[in-house]
Amino acid sequence: MSLTRYTVQRLLLGVGQVAGITTVVFVLTEALPGDAAVVIAGDHPDPERIALIRAQLDLDQPAWWRFLDWLVGLLHGDLGASLISQRPVLDLIVGGAAATLLLAVATLVLLVPLAVGLGMLAARREGGRLDRTLTTLAVGLYAVPEFALAILLVAVFGVRLGWFPPTAVGADLLAQPGVLVLPLLVLLARPICSISRLTRAGMVDALRAEYVQHARRLGLSTRRRWLAHALPTAAAPVVQQVARTTDWLLGGVIVVEAVFVIPGLGTALVDAVAARDVPTIQGLCVVVAVTTVLVNLVADLVAFRLAPRTVGVR
Repeated sequence: MSLTRYTVQRLLLGVGQVAGITTVVFVLTEALPGDAAVVIAGDHPDPERIALIRAQLDLDQPAWWRFLDWLVGLLHGDLGASLISQRPVLDLIVGGAAATLLLAVATLVLLVPLAVGLGMLAARREGGRLDRTLTTLAVGLYAVPEFALAILLVAVFGVRLGWFPPTAVGADLLAQPGVLVLPLLVLLARPICSISRLTRAGMVDALRAEYVQHARRLGLSTRRRWLAHALPTAAAPVVQQVARTTDWLLGGVIVVEAVFVIPGLGTALVDAVAARDVPTIQGLCVVVAVTTVLVNLVADLVAFRLAPRTVGVR
């Protein structure tokens, strides 16, 4: 199958996925308990005031009408307005995306070279003491939940030793990079374990492949065999795992943002759910869904180009 045909198929699948996700998001948000009009009305809501608010926000309209109205807005790039703050949802997302993007980019910049380097190092010493040590550390670290690791780091390095700020309250993330150290350590912990193990397994299999063995018999240097022949094959599953990690990061790492009080997309989503701010919840979910589809599309195309047989396309 050609790359062009595969790209078209993945694009069509992505459009279908986004359409399905938008429908599911609307249905699930409609099923949320509580009433946004009651939240807006205050601690002592008056029934007439609640009815007026519901009418102003179109909450008294049937669900199918609000769904169609929402879809029309999406097609025009309008995600609606927050029921609580009355600000455009797109503005809220842009405001929260800055912190999340900063964390995501910084994590990926550190993650890829570290994880791939550790994986290649373990593969070079397959079965040796270094390989066993890295495997043991990776398995142990991967088993620690993010919230537990975050609380431990805050308690030790933020509170007891005072080396780094325990939270980002009132801090400028760009002007005070020390605030990012502990969140980045938490965000790197599990992905670096999974990607390094994938790299190690891929490199071991690739180095045993006949074409790499043939390259060795032809007298190619070890460096060239590793980088030009084994690594591209081993990189295909690694690229897809990096894409999944990117989804996780761009979707807003709720636990990390909550522990370190970082005003990102995860925090915005938690606040919206607590207030039953349906348009904000829907807008955030749609943006995350579209981002996920696009990131996975790019990852699949790269994997297809590097090693088509690993993508599952016939």
